[in-house]
Amino acid sequence: MAVLGRGVVPVDTPVLRADDLGVLRGDGIFETLHVRAGKPWLLPEHLARMATSAARLDLELPDAAALTDLAVTACTAWRQDVEGALRLVCTRGPEQGGPVTVFATVGPIPEHMRAARRDGIGVVTATLGVAADARRDAPWLLGGAKSLSYAVNMASQRWAGRHGADDVLWISADGYALEAPTSTLVWLDGTRLCTVPPADTGILAGTTARWLLAHAGALGLTAAERMVRPEDLAATNGVWFTSSVRGCVPVRQLDGSPLPESAHTAAIQQLLGYPV
Repeated sequence: MAVLGRGVVPVDTPVLRADDLGVLRGDGIFETLHVRAGKPWLLPEHLARMATSAARLDLELPDAAALTDLAVTACTAWRQDVEGALRLVCTRGPEQGGPVTVFATVGPIPEHMRAARRDGIGVVTATLGVAADARRDAPWLLGGAKSLSYAVNMASQRWAGRHGADDVLWISADGYALEAPTSTLVWLDGTRLCTVPPADTGILAGTTARWLLAHAGALGLTAAERMVRPEDLAATNGVWFTSSVRGCVPVRQLDGSPLPESAHTAAIQQLLGYPV
């Protein structure tokens, strides 16, 4: 663990006050990055998204230089030969006012996430309860912000587990696929690698998905943002969940029905550079 202005500290060092609004109300933001060869991957992209989240929460985020130094400091203390997950956290700070609380942690990638890359996952759909475009004109819903308020995200995944699935694909009230609680939906339609448009739907803009689509040409593919209904995914040439920690995970089953295995999975995983 590393704390802004203090450097690396023992992992059991207290860094949050009991009245920190990040704890009391989930009032803060975070980013999680993949650590490879001791370095945080796509750090500028994650810091840019963190700045967007901060603006939507009216949160005073330290500048990118300070956050870069914090991330590098934390990763330098991590083992160079072990992939890891770096989490950058910024809370609003004490309830009665005061500076933001900023810290970073690095830990190992859980085995179940590495197994998901190899074996794929089963997914169930669940309604998010809003229309696909509802968050576009409702800034108080914090569309596109990666806030600490992840109780709904975690509850969704626990619900999936109770129903024999590994993860959830959130569906809008008008029937469109949106995103997963901690991942971005990506699918292959012919030779077009697609994802859901963040600007129109308020989903979180996935950094891994964005990088993948930007480099689709290396796979002989084109890229597109478009809407899709979950029932149409069965007719595609591949469905994946992408995220910074898991990388590219093939979706093998949706609502109990098998999805065809894609011949492109290995090439996508190799392009992204995650160990499988």
